[in-house]
Amino acid sequence: MAGDSRILMDHNMEIGVTPAQVTKLPKHLREAQISTERTHLISDPPKKPRQRYVQKDGKCNVHHGNVQETYRYLSDLFTTLVDLRWRLSLFIFTLVYVVNWLFFGFLWWLIALIRGDLLHSDEEGWTPCVENMNSFVSAFLFSIETETTIGYGYRVITEKCPEGIILLLVQAILGSIVNAMMVGCMFVKISQPKNRAETLMFSHKAVISVRDSKMCLMFRVGDLRNSHIVEASIRAKLIRSQQTKEGEFIPLNQTDINIGFDTGDDRLFLVSPLIISHEINEKSPFWEMSMAQMEKEEFEIVVILEGMVEATGMTCQARSSYLDTEVLWGHRFTPVLSLEKGFYEVDYNNFHEVYETNTPSCSAKEMAAKLRDGPLLPQLSLLSPEPKTLTFGLSDLDPLSQNENRGEGESEDDKGETNGSAATLAETPFADGLTG
Repeated sequence: MAGDSRILMDHNMEIGVTPAQVTKLPKHLREAQISTERTHLISDPPKKPRQRYVQKDGKCNVHHGNVQETYRYLSDLFTTLVDLRWRLSLFIFTLVYVVNWLFFGFLWWLIALIRGDLLHSDEEGWTPCVENMNSFVSAFLFSIETETTIGYGYRVITEKCPEGIILLLVQAILGSIVNAMMVGCMFVKISQPKNRAETLMFSHKAVISVRDSKMCLMFRVGDLRNSHIVEASIRAKLIRSQQTKEGEFIPLNQTDINIGFDTGDDRLFLVSPLIISHEINEKSPFWEMSMAQMEKEEFEIVVILEGMVEATGMTCQARSSYLDTEVLWGHRFTPVLSLEKGFYEVDYNNFHEVYETNTPSCSAKEMAAKLRDGPLLPQLSLLSPEPKTLTFGLSDLDPLSQNENRGEGESEDDKGETNGSAATLAETPFADGLTG
């Protein structure tokens, strides 16, 4: 019996019949079974998540590797110090001052050693280069007092030491340069305009819907501060792979997305949140892209908002991006601006909220062709209303024919109303023209 059951099972597998034991498995396991030679399960491969080119917080996800000409970073040392992380900046800031103090403290100690001040400091009548400096520690403290201009008054340089006077001048000049450089780095690092970009908001999603009978790609931007961004402007880039006609593959090709450059709509007065709109026309990269095609495409939209900080006058730039999965077809943004008593109020709870709206799933090119032939959606026809014409039949103009068509159960009052309406209609010029 065991041999017969095994033969029967092998025979069922050969002809593509699922064994009875498999039907007892859960549904998701039965659907995931491997197809045989006679049965093939065809399904679309799952869409892999795209690696971001620009993060949502604006950081570029690009790492520079195998850079051999590292000396180029030293040619712009100030920018290199400003770009460092805070922990490295604080470490270098402290290290530069300590090394500078130790270096000049060693020079003061060396002068005292050469002059013999360390050996004859206690002798009467001996004039040292620096009074009350009898060790390296005291020379180091004198170096700190000199460069920081503290001047406690206990250690003082004498006029009988010309080499000490020269060293004092050199330390004062170099100390001023070190102070200017290090304090300047810290000031620029603290007041960097990228911190101002933290209060500039971009919506989490971008939407596609119809505006004024045109397909548009939209996203929303806002500013949380009361101090505004001066001369604010915005631009957008489409990042996706492209293969040229010659067969060259461009992995991250950048294409401009027009969001009002020719009309001036890209220059913003960012007092309240604004919806930035890109009209999908013949020059748009989304012109021939339908809803089904967009779900299969892999792209990224990078948006860049630039302007000057009103308080400091420094240029600020905020960035964000939208993957293909973050572009919602057939949605609009929820309004956030409301009129209160004496002012306008912005509700940032609805800043990222969207709602569905009737939008054709075809491409903008197909929609434009259908709009030329006739209205595509009922709401689209409201945007271009056609004049309505009234048609009258002869029975509508003849009171006798109207009375004949009425039922026997109709009252005399109804007949009077009918005759009155017909008489009123006969008095109009339009009716006169038809009867004449």
